[in-house]
Amino acid sequence: MDIEELQTFVEVADAGGISPAALRLGLAKSIVSRRLFRLEAELGVQLLARSTRGTALTEAGATFRDFAARICTEMEVAKETILPAGVLRGRLRVAAPLSFGPTHFAPVLAEMAKRHPQLHIQTCYSDRFVDLIAEGYDCSIRVGYLHDSNLIARRICPVYGKLVASPAYVKAHGSPETPEELASHQALMQGTEAWQLMDGDKIIMVRPQGRFKADNGTALVSAATAGLGIAYLPDWLTHEYVASGALVPVMTRYPPPPAGAYVIRPPGQHPARKIRVLTELLIEYCDKNLPVSK
Repeated sequence: MDIEELQTFVEVADAGGISPAALRLGLAKSIVSRRLFRLEAELGVQLLARSTRGTALTEAGATFRDFAARICTEMEVAKETILPAGVLRGRLRVAAPLSFGPTHFAPVLAEMAKRHPQLHIQTCYSDRFVDLIAEGYDCSIRVGYLHDSNLIARRICPVYGKLVASPAYVKAHGSPETPEELASHQALMQGTEAWQLMDGDKIIMVRPQGRFKADNGTALVSAATAGLGIAYLPDWLTHEYVASGALVPVMTRYPPPPAGAYVIRPPGQHPARKIRVLTELLIEYCDKNLPVSK
């Protein structure tokens, strides 16, 4: 039984169809289809029910998918074990935030590709929440506060933040001093999120209101410097603007609690060596290059 056929089947099962699986694998749809037909012919069972609406797992396919995934994982571990020390190869799919992924994390991924010429790296930069398992990513880099999940996380560095506004906004509308006063101000938000603030050692939640929303931190920085309201942002995005005076901290008695940057991976007994190497490179880079303040 061909390992490539098993890997292809798992990708199709997880992606929900031949077309998205082909995109993940970087292959033509015809190649993906041929591998699936060969696998089904060898097993003598139909793994996928194909129709004009798409592809779905049969009962046999759903059962076989878990066994195939375990075989593929074990094969990857075996390959890594016999590689010369320090050598990485294969594919690494990473999801990273758009707000500062291209500026803060892209140099690390480029350095990793330079050090490991047999490794193929594919990165998706987006501020949306990426489902690692359903979308077939090996890991993601996430910044913020972690929510409970079955994913495995390792922190690469702390992330501190501030509430900031432009001097023009503060002059026109004043600076809130308490969470209660924040309710009367324009907030610049990603959605309908609640903001976490520290009142001494206690974390309090506030739900600000505002007319300007964006799903990208850099866009919120632009709105803040334009005087549209108060933004809740990490220092990574605002430190240069605060240093130049384009933005000023507000409500400093109630700072956001420290967040973090994390490498997140799906659960599994053996974290891939390539993920461990990426994590260590990110920790090293963050320690040396990223602004950290309290």
